[in-house]
Amino acid sequence: MAFSHLSIDQFAQWHQEDVDSFLLVDIRDAQSYANGHIENAIHIDNSNVEEFLRNSDHSKKIVVCCYHGNSSQGAADYFNQQGFSEAFSLEGGFDAWRQANI
Repeated sequence: MAFSHLSIDQFAQWHQEDVDSFLLVDIRDAQSYANGHIENAIHIDNSNVEEFLRNSDHSKKIVVCCYHGNSSQGAADYFNQQGFSEAFSLEGGFDAWRQANI
């Protein structure tokens, strides 16, 4: 099964109702992540992706967040190929989330 797109509204509902049912990964650069990120997001880059894969519960859904929802599509597909039960790309990325939560 390929990754799916996840709307900001659907993500907000998941985030409020059952934040423990999924993993949220932020693949933006470290400085952008440090300047602000979605609560409970885990910063993932090339330096820690292998450790993340070894230590994560692959039975959980995974939501990938980038800047605008473009790079997260490839990353969600990658995580899906690595055995996560369901992988999602957050539509609009961090920018859309920030605009919806101002």
